[in-house]
Amino acid sequence: MLALIAGQGALPTRVAARCGRWPLVAALDGFPPDELLPEITFRLETLGTLLQSLAKAGVTEVCFAGAIHRPTMDPNLIDQATAPLMPKILEALRDGDDGALAIVIRVFEAAGFSVRAPSEFVGDFLLAGGDHGKVAADASALRDIARARDVLAALSPLDVGQGCVVAQGQVVAIEAVAGTDWMLHSLQNPSPRVPKGGVLVKAPKAGQDLRADMPAIGPDTLATAFKAGLQGIAFAAHQVMVLDPDDAIAQANSAGLFLHGMDPLS
Repeated sequence: MLALIAGQGALPTRVAARCGRWPLVAALDGFPPDELLPEITFRLETLGTLLQSLAKAGVTEVCFAGAIHRPTMDPNLIDQATAPLMPKILEALRDGDDGALAIVIRVFEAAGFSVRAPSEFVGDFLLAGGDHGKVAADASALRDIARARDVLAALSPLDVGQGCVVAQGQVVAIEAVAGTDWMLHSLQNPSPRVPKGGVLVKAPKAGQDLRADMPAIGPDTLATAFKAGLQGIAFAAHQVMVLDPDDAIAQANSAGLFLHGMDPLS
């Protein structure tokens, strides 16, 4: 049986619908799924109890899907089953996002669960390289894509983010803890110094475990990119999920944006 550790956004619903047998849905307190009703809500302070509950329910596999943010810890809420895990949990909270997710995956694996990637259920969301849709990335856009790739590759060891916007060779924005949508919204009323146009490039960081934090874009990303005045979006082929790809491509066509699959960073 599969447990879906569901965060926010559209991805958890898409994964649940493709599981064959409906999964047990669990969610971190404070980050309820947008479209699913969790059977279990847990806190980091009760992670040990969650692991016991999943095993008791017959769960053998888990899948992490959807966005969450780093929660706060209340030492008074740590239960007996979680106390032995606290060194690992505290290490995860001190680490960057990639390191934290790697630790969480190891905790679940040590408890006997297999961790499956969302892409195993929605493999058609992983698009190939090249242009998708009617609009192609022109020579200027390809130069901006190359520039953004260099920036993301350089930042990769620092565990900063998975997105970068470049316009006319200038780095306009870099995704950080607030995420892609916040970054794009911030560009809807740009400074006069910001060059017109530009591209959003999304790619996982080098060495990132894609089972728990594969980057994703979708129709909402395209709508926000259009409002921000971008020319299009480039993504690492087969390493970034394009949610509802037919809808995303249709929206790109309607907005006159390109949707371009590029070579992965690594």
